[in-house]
Amino acid sequence: MDYYQLKEEIIQYSKEIGIDKIGFASASVFDELKQRLTVQQGLGYQSGFEESDLEKRSNPDLLLPKARSIISIALAYPSKMKAAPKSTKADRRGIFCRASWGQDYHVVLRDRLSKLESYIKEKVPEVKIKSMVDTGELSDRAVAQRAGIGWSGKNCAIITPEFGSYVYLGEIITNLPLLPDKPLEDQCGSCNKCVDVCPTGALVQGGQLDSSKCIAFLTQTKGFLPEQYRAKLGNRLYGCDTCQTVCPENKGKDFHFHEEMEPDPEIAKPKLKPLLTMSNREFKEKFGHVSGSWRGKKPIQRNAIIALAHFKDTTAIPDLIKLLHTDPRPVIRGTAGWAIGKIGELEASDELQKAFANELDHDAKLEIEKGIELLERR
Repeated sequence: MDYYQLKEEIIQYSKEIGIDKIGFASASVFDELKQRLTVQQGLGYQSGFEESDLEKRSNPDLLLPKARSIISIALAYPSKMKAAPKSTKADRRGIFCRASWGQDYHVVLRDRLSKLESYIKEKVPEVKIKSMVDTGELSDRAVAQRAGIGWSGKNCAIITPEFGSYVYLGEIITNLPLLPDKPLEDQCGSCNKCVDVCPTGALVQGGQLDSSKCIAFLTQTKGFLPEQYRAKLGNRLYGCDTCQTVCPENKGKDFHFHEEMEPDPEIAKPKLKPLLTMSNREFKEKFGHVSGSWRGKKPIQRNAIIALAHFKDTTAIPDLIKLLHTDPRPVIRGTAGWAIGKIGELEASDELQKAFANELDHDAKLEIEKGIELLERR
């Protein structure tokens, strides 16, 4: 087998199926990554969404015995929305981060990886392969960095020279001895913009993230959002792009190569009030195909309530009062009570007092009490 020729053929085929960048890395243990993850774990900086077994995250051989190489792929996604709707006083809007525009990127990348797998199996029928996207054990970023896709930026994203950090990543572990590519040199230099402007200080320092403070993580939690982060949330419903939008390497980067990644403006930037009364079925029908729906509607609705408080949207008070009295979920009732107080509609004081008297959930009662206190201050 001419593995040099095979690599060239894989590269050529990847272009034909819409893979924007491809790189090759050895499947040796990611020792530096393991050390870094051990520190992160010790500091309590992990989100809890990732694989907890650090050996699996850093040793490809545990995932595919006798692994020899890893193929890393990147697909560029849009950074600008065409015909983005405006938020008005009558209809305030929220926003999903760019990584949740268009079809769920897991589906898109798995399609490309599946095609690439089939191609390699045609060439080498006895090949052993394991593919993964984001939710797999390996760190996509560590693989992409080793494979020369890009360098790991201070914002903890892979930054490519061609597409900035607006790329989705996936990889294929194989037992084929494919020639590895050279990693790129770090090009962040003295720039520290992402660290300086992170809304919650989650970027502790360049390349180190405290996930528990990261807005992208916080928008996906299901409980009460800690009060110190609510003002920072703004109108974000899912994810956060701040550390990407301020990056000089992303200036002018906007690619529309893949139709399935194009955002529907009414989904990527939806009206907030309709979200409050949306049924599970309606939510799945409208948002089920985007990556930001994976945690269900509760976090999105909670974030929508906080966004309405951010806008001080008095037109949302009737909907919030209804949630306060009738929603079966304590997190939604309590957040609605807090939001009513934050908006400052004094006429709603009686409704808050009634809800406080009837509330049985301890945490929801505390949030409603906060709403009452906010009104009393006014």
